[in-house]
Amino acid sequence: MTESIKEQKMFLIAGLGNPKKEYDNTRHNIGFAAIDVLADKYSIPIKNIKNRALTGMGIIEGQKVILVKPLTFMNASGESIAPLAAYYKIDIETELLIFSDDISLPPGQIRIRKRGSAGGHNGLKNIIQHLGSENFQRIRIGVGEKPVEYDLVNYVLGHFSKEEKPLMKEGISKAVRAAEMVLQGESERAMNEFNRKVSAGGKDREDQPV
Repeated sequence: MTESIKEQKMFLIAGLGNPKKEYDNTRHNIGFAAIDVLADKYSIPIKNIKNRALTGMGIIEGQKVILVKPLTFMNASGESIAPLAAYYKIDIETELLIFSDDISLPPGQIRIRKRGSAGGHNGLKNIIQHLGSENFQRIRIGVGEKPVEYDLVNYVLGHFSKEEKPLMKEGISKAVRAAEMVLQGESERAMNEFNRKVSAGGKDREDQPV
């Protein structure tokens, strides 16, 4: 029987994306980008490979964290995150936090949720499947709605326009700040602060595919 390695509260914070270099800075990799900013801010090297993920341990806002970038590709994110959560004895309702992209939100807008469906996002869908639960916190980072004439896959694997880049930088900063608030036990305040604006026209389409 494996002995628990967890002696105190630990948070697992994962960003979703695709691991190959060609996917860097694409809409679907905004979760990776948020993890990179968080890691840089708190000097946490993400160099270890465990359970098919790049990982790094450190302290953020006084809390022990493990930062995670799955190496499984987006649609199989749960194959990495679920075993890591089990190994580190993570309470998925209170100690797991996921950064993901969301095409139902304008570029740079974020939305925090404590639970809920995948909303058509294949990475979140796979995580829910492998955890057996929808009850985990996630920070959705808006990457803009797909134009009608665009193919969905090509859109999410595409790069941001020159005009979108500063908005996305601001969105990542918001996501990092929201994560810090979650670690401080202030999830409700974070939702009140960042969830007021949802998407163009005031719509929050939870069933919008990503």
